[in-house]
Amino acid sequence: MQAPDDFNPVPGQPETLSPGLQRILAPNPSPMTYRGTNTYLLGTGDVIVIDPGPQSAPHLQAILDALQPHQRISQIIVTHTHLDHSPLAAPLAAETGAPILAFGAAGSGRSAVMTELAQNGLVGGGEGIDHAFRPDIELDDGAKIQGDGITLEVIHTPGHLGNHIALAWGNICFTADHVMGWASSLVSPPDGDLTDFMAACHRLRARDWAVFHAGHGAPITDPAGRLDWLIAHRLERERQILTALEDGPADVGQLARRIYNDTPSALLPAAERNVLAHLVDLTGKSTVEPVGILSAHARFKRLS
Repeated sequence: MQAPDDFNPVPGQPETLSPGLQRILAPNPSPMTYRGTNTYLLGTGDVIVIDPGPQSAPHLQAILDALQPHQRISQIIVTHTHLDHSPLAAPLAAETGAPILAFGAAGSGRSAVMTELAQNGLVGGGEGIDHAFRPDIELDDGAKIQGDGITLEVIHTPGHLGNHIALAWGNICFTADHVMGWASSLVSPPDGDLTDFMAACHRLRARDWAVFHAGHGAPITDPAGRLDWLIAHRLERERQILTALEDGPADVGQLARRIYNDTPSALLPAAERNVLAHLVDLTGKSTVEPVGILSAHARFKRLS
């Protein structure tokens, strides 16, 4: 895990990560966002902005101020529609005339089981959804985004959110909130889907990467190792849940308190969402089943 004091950039100050790539930290630190959201500026002439960030006038100005006289923002890419990543896209587009590119609006890419949960009244928790977001251009999985001597490949990585994408730039990947170095990603149904999340992890693991640039925290210089840890971490949580259910049926809150026994109370709701994500995934595998209708309030029992 990334030590908390090892990553302390100054919000609003551009930092060069490699030739043609800058990072600007947004001023929105929190238990869910770590030091804040990372906004990336890619390109030496025409600049692609990746994740403009939350609604923030100072951050908007910081992005504009980072441009050199010969530069312009040509495209704005949003990796997913959480409130710490997408709201500034529209004001930045208004200032620059650049189109906004994303997989889709809130709810795009949601799996069938999560769609049913949402229709039955389950709402997300944790980071908040930007329901007002609308891209100018919708991106398909595998699409190529052409810039000024730059090609980005769109990789649909649902799990943290149904419309979440990663962006491959050669052997460098902008992983947004799917893979981060400081913490594991929140998966909160019905917006987050653990089955999709794990599949996307394995998809990323099948490729050879040099570095991951995440939505929060420092660059990840051992992408394969981090993915291996993330997959193993989720499998261990699954094992803990199944072990806890050996004592009999339990609900999400009971399981979260038993498993996350050293988690601060303020973070327990997010822990409960992660447990629910596992239980939905395990239900799909016919390993557990709800006692009654599948919901956040159901009690679950182990089948195998």
